[in-house]
Amino acid sequence: MTLSIPKSKLSRVMAIVSASIVSASIASTAAAAVVVSGTRVIFPAEEREMTIKVTNDGRLPSLVQTWIDVGNENDSPDKIDVPFTLTPTMFRVEPGKGQTLRIIYTNEPLPTDKESLFWLNVLDVPPKPTAEDERNRLQVAFRTRIKLMYRPAGLPGKVDEAPALLKWHIARDPEANQYVLKTVNPSPYVVSLGSVQLKVGGKTFDAGMGYVRPGGSQTFPIKGLESMPAAEATIEYSSIDDWGGNKNAQVPVATDPRN
Repeated sequence: MTLSIPKSKLSRVMAIVSASIVSASIASTAAAAVVVSGTRVIFPAEEREMTIKVTNDGRLPSLVQTWIDVGNENDSPDKIDVPFTLTPTMFRVEPGKGQTLRIIYTNEPLPTDKESLFWLNVLDVPPKPTAEDERNRLQVAFRTRIKLMYRPAGLPGKVDEAPALLKWHIARDPEANQYVLKTVNPSPYVVSLGSVQLKVGGKTFDAGMGYVRPGGSQTFPIKGLESMPAAEATIEYSSIDDWGGNKNAQVPVATDPRN
């Protein structure tokens, strides 16, 4: 279902989104006023709808726009087709007040043997500044984007055990001219990783963060690694559970024999 948003309001909001990509890096001391109550949404297949609350913790009213995307954060909300109805999609929230979002599954077919990953977006647009404020202030829109995972009933295994099933190896990416960690997820669950590090020879190399789709693979560039490790190497990673908690683990890693 394509999300319906008034074009007049959408034009203003999307213009602010484009500007905020630049301005957010400038306004490093600023923070979003509208806060989402969770870090992810788990949507069990046996449920008809799920709810999540957003709250305005700021001192001024905010215009909030919400939408769901399928993975491309740059897609325009009015052109995205998802199997959910989200309501409300645009509303004003007063300081100290909140709004409950309803996410309703529209029964369009989704895989029954693995989780499906979507993203919930909450855009906090501050009030239009007065003429005097416009000369002295930079208006910044803040966007919160969290995972929405549709979870079919009866999936094999346990979601908490999925991170330990990841298969890792070190390889060289000739196109990027750098070493990377490659991982494969054989489980039916989305695995979210808050941090990934490679440890070898007493040194630690950062490999960023990310996620691995069910039955899929992902590549994590290793910063600063200049040669294939000759000694035994290990990976330390932090996986994120359904409640946003972190679980640390350490596993040995093999080198790719083709590199």
